[in-house]
Amino acid sequence: MTEESAHAHSDAIVFFGATGDLAKKQIFPALYRLVREQDLNVPIIGVARQGWKLDQLKERATDSLKEHGISPEGEAFEHMMQLLHYVDGDYKDPATLAGLRRELGAARHPLHYLAVPPSLFATVADGLAKSRSADGARLVVEKPFGHDRASAAALEAVLLRHFPEQSIFRIDHYLGKEPVQNILYSRFANPIFEPIWNRTHVQSIQITMAEDFGVEDRGRFYDETGAIRDVLQNHMLEVLAMLTMDPPTGEEHEAERDQRANLLKAVRPLDPAHVVRGQYEGYHAVPGVRPGSTVETFVAVRLEIESWRWAGVPIYIRSGKRLPVTASEVLVILKRPPRETFGEIVPAWSSHLRFTLSPDVSVGLGLRVKAPGERMVGRDTELILTRQPGADRPPYQRLLGDAMRGVSELFTRSDLVDAQWRIVDPVLDNVCPLYPYAGGSWGPQEAAQMIAHDGPWHDPRPGGPSDDGGH
Repeated sequence: MTEESAHAHSDAIVFFGATGDLAKKQIFPALYRLVREQDLNVPIIGVARQGWKLDQLKERATDSLKEHGISPEGEAFEHMMQLLHYVDGDYKDPATLAGLRRELGAARHPLHYLAVPPSLFATVADGLAKSRSADGARLVVEKPFGHDRASAAALEAVLLRHFPEQSIFRIDHYLGKEPVQNILYSRFANPIFEPIWNRTHVQSIQITMAEDFGVEDRGRFYDETGAIRDVLQNHMLEVLAMLTMDPPTGEEHEAERDQRANLLKAVRPLDPAHVVRGQYEGYHAVPGVRPGSTVETFVAVRLEIESWRWAGVPIYIRSGKRLPVTASEVLVILKRPPRETFGEIVPAWSSHLRFTLSPDVSVGLGLRVKAPGERMVGRDTELILTRQPGADRPPYQRLLGDAMRGVSELFTRSDLVDAQWRIVDPVLDNVCPLYPYAGGSWGPQEAAQMIAHDGPWHDPRPGGPSDDGGH
């Protein structure tokens, strides 16, 4: 890749899988907002093997925008429709890629977005190279990046045959979410946190990502994936990295990713004894789920970071479907003073810092204040700064815009992917027992037993502080 290509703004967007669900749910709305708010003015070329014409793709895009509350009228809508092109055909057919090359015209630095199953990544990458559509181009791929550590390495080898590392943008949309970015900003923009952000002052850390809905219409996909691969290996470990990484040094574009990688490489691989897998009752009735499936819909783990900063600090992460609420939060529990001056019995979680990632965006500081009266006794309270996330830029808009400019900070890198798989590889594929749990509960009781020494779990409550009683 030339120096010019590395810094050039993409002059066309190509998205394979243009007729699929991801395009309808995320890509079309993101492209519209880029046109409306960031003056996107390059050819947008959809590629699929659906037997469609351009008018049908435009109809699909219109339906997508309507579903997102966007009126199919106005200057931005009309301009987006003018930018749309379509190439139909099998990705394995050289004629399809030759047709794409013709549609690209004079474009020298296209952005190719692979919104297709990972099994097709190699086919598309090979076709782009043979048609000379990969020259000077960038490649965007969606997770999952492999199915385990070995398959991820094999996938990397395929992509690197045709694209240099700096031209590959691996999307984990969680990194583009404003609340996740808020963790990093709050840590390093406020000097009060850094002196206490270590094993001397932090008792334990909890990260929860809860969903009150089930697998729904994703039965086939989910039954090949499960909670460990779907969210723990990527989303949850990325949040952990942002929460616990050292400050980026210098102003190089790679500085932040370097520190995330260093942190994840220091995380000890998961011990099956510190993993609880669960499956909600009724999962087997979901269309697409295999009879007798042992895929987990809930996972809780205990992690440790082998670094001077975090040695000995237990980190608990859990995620699941059919839980009581849909909410995500991070809770950093601070150590109590070595002696309680007023002789009270104070809960260990009394002093804490809480980041709510969804549905609201908030930062809460847990404090103990004196209760009214003559006695020197207190009560726990939380100072909360809350705002609604409605004004946030949607993650796909942010990430697509960054990829077009060659800005890679919010994308994951090959060594980051490998570090994530290294952590979860020992507990993949039924290594750990599977426990049933009732829908609407907080998962199997074994998760509560796992955290008993450092717990209990603090259950997110949308719009307010965590509950203080766990299960």
